[in-house]
Amino acid sequence: MRKQIDLDLNNRQTKTTALTGRDIVDTGRYLIAKMLLAANAATIDPLGEDNPLIFSAGPFAGTNFSNANRLSVGCKSPLTGGIKEANSGGTFAYAMGQLEISRLVFHGAFDEWTIIHIPKEGPITYIDATDYMGLGNIECARLLHERYGEKISLALCGPVGEYQGLMAGISFSDTDNRPTRLAARGGVGAVMGTKKIKAIVIEKHKMPPFKERRQVMKAVKSYGKLLDAAPAVQALKTTGTAMVGDLTNQLGALPIRNFSQGQLTSKDNGPLKMGGDYIRELNSARGGEISHACMPGCLIKCSNVYADKDGRELVSPLEYETIGLLGTNCGLTDPDDVALLNEIANDLGIDTIELGATIGVLMEAGEAEFGDLKFMKNCLDDLRAGNERGRFLAAGTAAVGEALNVKRIPVIKRQAISAYDPRIIEVTAISMMLTAQGADHTAGNAPSFKTSDLSVPEVASESFKMQVNSALADSLGLCVFGRSVTDENLTLISDAINDAHDADITPDALIQIGVDTLKSEAEFNRLAGFTEKDDELPEFFALEPLEPTGKKARLFSTEVNQAMRQLISNA
Repeated sequence: MRKQIDLDLNNRQTKTTALTGRDIVDTGRYLIAKMLLAANAATIDPLGEDNPLIFSAGPFAGTNFSNANRLSVGCKSPLTGGIKEANSGGTFAYAMGQLEISRLVFHGAFDEWTIIHIPKEGPITYIDATDYMGLGNIECARLLHERYGEKISLALCGPVGEYQGLMAGISFSDTDNRPTRLAARGGVGAVMGTKKIKAIVIEKHKMPPFKERRQVMKAVKSYGKLLDAAPAVQALKTTGTAMVGDLTNQLGALPIRNFSQGQLTSKDNGPLKMGGDYIRELNSARGGEISHACMPGCLIKCSNVYADKDGRELVSPLEYETIGLLGTNCGLTDPDDVALLNEIANDLGIDTIELGATIGVLMEAGEAEFGDLKFMKNCLDDLRAGNERGRFLAAGTAAVGEALNVKRIPVIKRQAISAYDPRIIEVTAISMMLTAQGADHTAGNAPSFKTSDLSVPEVASESFKMQVNSALADSLGLCVFGRSVTDENLTLISDAINDAHDADITPDALIQIGVDTLKSEAEFNRLAGFTEKDDELPEFFALEPLEPTGKKARLFSTEVNQAMRQLISNA
């Protein structure tokens, strides 16, 4: 058995609902879409107190089941105006599972800034947050650990979330208690800010009970063996997500200087400095960790702890999306510079994809030269201060680009495009176009899938498959990096769920969860006023050839939607 806890922040009342069987399986993205539709949240003000904020942990949360301790955070997005599920690693879902909590739902808003404490025993308590206001996440986390000890996990609203900046995420503790795992996208941190929740402190406890514990542990071992045998997983373990930089650069799809180029060349024919091979060797030589688990039990360990030239920890993690958007997209060519900015962004609790795209647009507008590190630091100083310019920047790429009359604004549904140029990486492009989440690569990413000989409907078919699989993973608290194993072993997953929770679920029912999630999210956005026009790529992708391939985008909303409607109707 697990439970849902609803917290009415207006009067500090708590309602606990027992969950059994299938209700424990209905989690993550699936649950968020279902709950937001039931709450008629599509037409509310996303920065109003009526916007529910949902934390959801998967059915294996609290265990050492590899890559099964992801956390889903959901609400109506103040950045896009549509539905949002922002996904995070770390230890918060793990702690929820250990306290047998499946869902935390925050309603209303506090009158004053507050810290919520969820103990392993006894009632939830509320603490005045005055002494923690304005602090960066690193200092805030240090003080909270001094107060509550080490055996806790934190959810933090950073300085930008405090003033409801739309690039604010929610920061969670990693396995070493760094507050650096973010539910980053869509402005979920701004929603936490409207509710005046400065922090949530949840205690860790012990592995939760299961119906057939021995069988669940057998599934944990079987899944782990399959991961160890998967080549894609081993590549991530040794090189991390930064290896995607080597791939996208080779393909000519790396975002460079506001998506105006697709490839960096090495002057000495050596490895790409902004790629995984170079960063792995550099970080290893400095004494950093080249393989680090973002959540308990994970065997993939695709994150890192990046060290500076003196061997001191600079940031954890330094990953591809940040390297692409906050790095090459802004004209940077040295990973040390990106890592420095990354650490500041982590302390502020902001989305490095949105941040990098926003600064790229500023540079495109002529406010600085591409590669101007001092200018980028000044932007972060303004964001920290929350001054007039900082609040302007915190509104995100679309708002900043429109205010400066920039023609090349890389967004879909007002959310910054991830580090995969849609002129080249077309499966991911269709996923970013059609997902209700806004331009989010995690909705269905396939950067290495070759599409040059395929028709648009054929590309859409592959995107649909990736979107269903990704929605399922996000609905079960599973990391999508294990999908090469998960997708081919749904019987193992369904059997393990049934052994854990007596849910009577089948592999086909799991696939249906993914399909139904996409349908519910699309319905939410329809009710929120979105049309097929909102799925269009920015025009410059179709007009401007991307060097060195010379390709232009051939994907347009009408054709991809027509193909997707057919695929969904047949699902």
